[in-house]
Amino acid sequence: MSEPQPILLAVYQLGVGGNERDLAKLARYLDPKRFQVHVATFRPGGERVEELTAAGIPILELPVRSFRNRTAIQGAQVLRAYVRKHGIRLIHAFDPPTGIFTVPLAKLWRLPVVANHCFFRHLIPQPEHAALRIVDWFADRIIVNAEAVKRHLMEDFGLRDERIFVSHNGVETNVFFPAPSLRPQFFQDASLVIGNVCVLREEKRLDILMEAFARVLPLHPGLRLLIVGDGPMRDAWIKRRDELGLASACHFEQTTSDIPRWIRMMDVFVLTSRSEGFPNALLEAMACGCCAVASAVGGVPEMMEDGRSGFLFLAGDVDALAQRLRSIAKDPDMRRRVGAAAAIRARDVFSMEAAAARMGGLYDSLL
Repeated sequence: MSEPQPILLAVYQLGVGGNERDLAKLARYLDPKRFQVHVATFRPGGERVEELTAAGIPILELPVRSFRNRTAIQGAQVLRAYVRKHGIRLIHAFDPPTGIFTVPLAKLWRLPVVANHCFFRHLIPQPEHAALRIVDWFADRIIVNAEAVKRHLMEDFGLRDERIFVSHNGVETNVFFPAPSLRPQFFQDASLVIGNVCVLREEKRLDILMEAFARVLPLHPGLRLLIVGDGPMRDAWIKRRDELGLASACHFEQTTSDIPRWIRMMDVFVLTSRSEGFPNALLEAMACGCCAVASAVGGVPEMMEDGRSGFLFLAGDVDALAQRLRSIAKDPDMRRRVGAAAAIRARDVFSMEAAAARMGGLYDSLL
């Protein structure tokens, strides 16, 4: 039997973001008989370090602080020495910074290299598009997490079909699954908990969720709204909550590592984003058996079957969202039926085991 192939997964930092979580999951789920996984990052520390270390996965800290000073050259030297020492055979970049850094170097060193692109480019400043085009040209494959993102890259940036590899995100169904969760005092008397878990950025549009919730609350006073996360919009959205008179019905919880516990407190998970690739939080909520309501953006329609394993609405349509929340609040049997179907779909179609096997097949084909 051949020895496991050493491969390097790279990400800007090992925090709580989607790219970091995707890397950590894949690093732990790849078949150790086929791959010896190493991880590289630009920033020391982070929430993912402990789980990677516990899994015996070595972490390389690259001293890159800017692409415009000598730390980029130092980082390239450190990476080259590491690649030689450990016989790295393939590099996988999980975000734009590491893609821009590692893809040209890997091609110079004649290594196969792949790069994730799991978002729509209108979210980033135009000047950064040129740097991403370098990644487009030189990477052996561009990995996307939704057919919608693939169409975006083909239609708007001219990438060829055969250069794009679609791999939907996977969910750890041994971590995210239906189970009761003890609710804190704020929610103990709630008739229904509606919620969302995300980084609090503008494109998540939680103002839409709060406005729709405010319209439904007078008809169902026992409703409660739970928002878990942190980010640049936190203060603005807390202010908007208070303007809508929701201070006694809406709770903001700081970012936590115990995401499954907080998701299980929610009966209904609502995603109101104006742009998404294939959102992990929505998939995890489905796996936990939440009745999911989501804006029909990006890869979200690929994730759920509208009316069966979740409900879709037009992004930004407060009236449609409010009407859907009213119908869910009035029909607990429907809510439970849709939540159960969501858990089954997440388990059977989007397991992390399936996602890791798919990525392992791509690596094998390049090696």
